Amino acid sequence: MSDRLLVCTRKGLFDIRPSAGGAWGPHRTHFLGSPCNMAMQDPRDGTLYACLDLGHFGVKLHRSEDDGETWTEIATPSYAGVGGEDPPSLKLIWSLETGGLDQPGVLWAGTIPGGLFRSDDRGSSWSLVQSLWDDPSREHWFGGGYDKPGIHSICVDPRDSNRVAIAISCAGVWETTDGGGTWRLGGEGLWAAYMPPEQKHMLVAQDPHRMVRCPAAPDHLWIQHHNGAFRAAAGISSWAEVTPQPTTFGFGVAVHPERPGTAWFAPAVKDEYRYPKDGEMVVARTTDGGESFEMLRQGLPQAHAYDLIYRHGLEVDDTGERLAMGSTTGGLWTSDDAGDHWTAAEARLPPIYAVRFV
Repeated sequence: MSDRLLVCTRKGLFDIRPSAGGAWGPHRTHFLGSPCNMAMQDPRDGTLYACLDLGHFGVKLHRSEDDGETWTEIATPSYAGVGGEDPPSLKLIWSLETGGLDQPGVLWAGTIPGGLFRSDDRGSSWSLVQSLWDDPSREHWFGGGYDKPGIHSICVDPRDSNRVAIAISCAGVWETTDGGGTWRLGGEGLWAAYMPPEQKHMLVAQDPHRMVRCPAAPDHLWIQHHNGAFRAAAGISSWAEVTPQPTTFGFGVAVHPERPGTAWFAPAVKDEYRYPKDGEMVVARTTDGGESFEMLRQGLPQAHAYDLIYRHGLEVDDTGERLAMGSTTGGLWTSDDAGDHWTAAEARLPPIYAVRFV
């Protein structure tokens, strides 16, 4: 069971660990005062990566090869030379994932404005995946919470490192089977309440807020969509709606690493409100593939709770028992029993963008 958590916040990266008494709290801090929107540890070699969004000073990417003792600034994805005389600019590294176990050094980065980048040298250099950028459907892509479209979910198939699925707000779900050479658009069964009725099933108009893949059963994927929850049991082509009522909106979703029918969601009230229904914070869990849901609330605030869980703010570890959840108001909770009970961390943190187990 993982006993270490990287928590990305508006005021830095926090290394969170349990104390002798079992409560979780800050162990170390990195980049204190600077917005850190994404971090991860590469399980293949232990390297740490941290993405910073420094506003006027731009997007920065750092790498640590000594477990955070020191950090080195490395290259960031660049749109230089793309689009002629007026190339787009990098607004955010919204997702960062490793390649397969058979691809040492390979990293994937999803960005705003909707570009996917690949590195073959641990982030020292990056290449735009031109085939996706040049897809003719791009003229129909549009922003969700941001002005430009963005790639926030990257799911590498553990059986085949060249098979990668991605989710885009707003451009639906895509997959490559040749390492990014070619792409196909999936998403049958998804629907968009914000589109005119005759266009609500347009594949390229879908706004998946987050997509995750079950490592033990990689054809099983889950999506928290702008207006519902969806499950796929045979790859990205076909989806079934399994929305936990009474709420349809949310960002975070996590899937059990071994049981594809078990998943967790963090529901909220949409669209402009974005807080827990009735101010009562809950996690929705299904163990039967979405046929039914339990609302888990023990240890979570049940009055005057205005915590929103962002896309990368809900995480499950490799055992499927320990979960972590961080909110926009700096709340951090962990569970050691698959969500039945939650414990608040011993910290008042800045707004949390992402949590990742190490």
